[in-house]
Amino acid sequence: MNSWLSIILKHIINHDRPASTLRSDPGMPSSHAQSIFFVVAFFIQSLVSSLVLNKTTVFVGVLALASGSYLSWLRISQNLHTISQVFAGAIVGATFSTLWFHAWYSFVLDAFIASLWVRTVVILGSGAFLVGLCLYVIKHLLREEI
Repeated sequence: MNSWLSIILKHIINHDRPASTLRSDPGMPSSHAQSIFFVVAFFIQSLVSSLVLNKTTVFVGVLALASGSYLSWLRISQNLHTISQVFAGAIVGATFSTLWFHAWYSFVLDAFIASLWVRTVVILGSGAFLVGLCLYVIKHLLREEI
């Protein structure tokens, strides 16, 4: 859903990438930064939720945030995005992650625990998504190698 949100926002905003890039698709928000910060924010929230806030969780959280920031900065250093595109992607990703995290704990978790059908749908859906993602990656890796 985060990826779909990025695609929709790119087409609505339609902000050009830096002039020197070879890509012609819109660059706002950076889908890489959005995905990175979705994962980083979800990881930090899960860490604090599971282990409470202490020196270790703060250290690991700061390390995750620094790693995500560095990986996002690489998009700017490679001239694939502007600072504003990466910043917007990071904000959208972290915000969507927070909304998803709270929705999970407010609505989905109770249904997941209470119903075998919900668990089955979530697990099979996740598995199908993972298989689809692997096939997509393999297909595109093979296409680029040729």
